[in-house]
Amino acid sequence: MGHQQDDAEREFDIKWADNAEHKEPSARARMLAARWKENPPGPVPFRGEAEGVGPRRSSWISTVIVLGSVVAVIVLLGYVNSRAPY
Repeated sequence: MGHQQDDAEREFDIKWADNAEHKEPSARARMLAARWKENPPGPVPFRGEAEGVGPRRSSWISTVIVLGSVVAVIVLLGYVNSRAPY
């Protein structure tokens, strides 16, 4: 019996929230609205070309670092195995 009452109460809460006339905007929405009132943002392309250059270079550098680390580990293991007494 209690479970059914909880469901009805939850449904009432959801309907009440949906029927609220004014929904408070999030803090981020309020901050952006205030900022855009002073200087509205310009048109932004779907994929900005300026940002594409930076990550490509950094991913190339990180790839070199990873490959260099792998090579260093392989060389180190080979060196340790060659010196191990049999």
